[in-house]
Amino acid sequence: MGKTKWMAALGITTMLFGSLLAGCGGGEKSEKANGGSKQGEKVEVTLAGWGGNPTEQKLLKQTLDDFEKKYPNIKVKYEVIADQYMDVIKTRLAGGQGPDVFYLDAFEAPALIETGALEPLDKYVTDDFDINDFEKPMLDAFKGKDGKIYGFPKDYSTLALFYNKKMFEEAGVEVPKTWDELREVAKKLTKGKQVYGFGVAPELARLYYIAESKGGKVVTDNKASFADPKVVEALQPIVDMHLKDKSAAQPNEVGATWGGEMFGQGKAAMVIEGNWAIPFLQETFPNLEFGTAEIPTINGKKTTMAYTVAYVMNKDSKKKEAAWKLIEYLTGKEGMKTWTSKGYALPTRKSVAAELGFDKDPLRAPLVAGASYATVWQNGTNLPIITNNFNNQFVSAFLGERPLAEALKEAQKTANSEIESK
Repeated sequence: MGKTKWMAALGITTMLFGSLLAGCGGGEKSEKANGGSKQGEKVEVTLAGWGGNPTEQKLLKQTLDDFEKKYPNIKVKYEVIADQYMDVIKTRLAGGQGPDVFYLDAFEAPALIETGALEPLDKYVTDDFDINDFEKPMLDAFKGKDGKIYGFPKDYSTLALFYNKKMFEEAGVEVPKTWDELREVAKKLTKGKQVYGFGVAPELARLYYIAESKGGKVVTDNKASFADPKVVEALQPIVDMHLKDKSAAQPNEVGATWGGEMFGQGKAAMVIEGNWAIPFLQETFPNLEFGTAEIPTINGKKTTMAYTVAYVMNKDSKKKEAAWKLIEYLTGKEGMKTWTSKGYALPTRKSVAAELGFDKDPLRAPLVAGASYATVWQNGTNLPIITNNFNNQFVSAFLGERPLAEALKEAQKTANSEIESK
């Protein structure tokens, strides 16, 4: 699983449309069920995404094959946009050449919804689609300011604490339940520069929930506000673990490219990662004994991040009925079960997670548990600008090049200047 694309590419088909497709008779209802085509004509729906690893691609192909068997009059043309995904999508939408259905990351959703390029999906939903089955934070991520739903989430991952069982046993320490405990445990697990107690990803996407744990806000009124002293106070311990305790490091300081690799190589006893790290560790480091736990509480509160992706519909699609059938299947119970069956991505439907046993799985249960209280990686249309500026300056503070308060103050000023000049 690519660590920068937290999730890769997910059904309930209603009895009504299923019977219409399987049944006979012409007329308007039959035409509608076949995606707006006349009886017997095949409709081709384009689906665009950013791909995934071979296992994910195989699962998606299987799901799409199952869909086409259920709806023989709808053909899905799947297209992988490997590079500059959102730039390509936006350009094609603006030029009237956008796909009928495509992936949309929650991070990008507010800005694209605001452009009016997406079709609201509420009017297509029937009772047996069961919207209440979705994890609420994931569903809410694709609602517009008008309260309408513009996408249904196909999968997600939260963050959990990954810990090396052997290192914990040797150090005689327990899995930390609070962030203060984590800091103390990290010190005991650290062995010079050979093994760090904690591997850190010094970027806003991974630190957002910590940044707001003292009551400060990273974003206020769609502008950066992370120089707030409360945000600085919340993030200072991460910097101090690196500079004072010497118990934390970022992956590139030990020759790794990301936290999962750093952890797998035994250079960190703990990391905070998502579901994507589980198959990576099992396949790449098969002898590693590790466990997962919910992220330690901060100020007595449970918290984590969630990264989610939806299927959305192009408002200019000429095949909206067929496009909806595809979205309905992929994010319904049947399609979602197939897509998430190997555990590469977690199902956004609670019933599917329970059916697949992920809510009881020793490694995935902490990730599933976090879904209900997670902060989704998303906040307004300017978060990309805010994130870039935060990351640049936070790293400088993390490395000891300047005080955190000073670094974040400069980052906030630059971010808001860029926002105002848009």
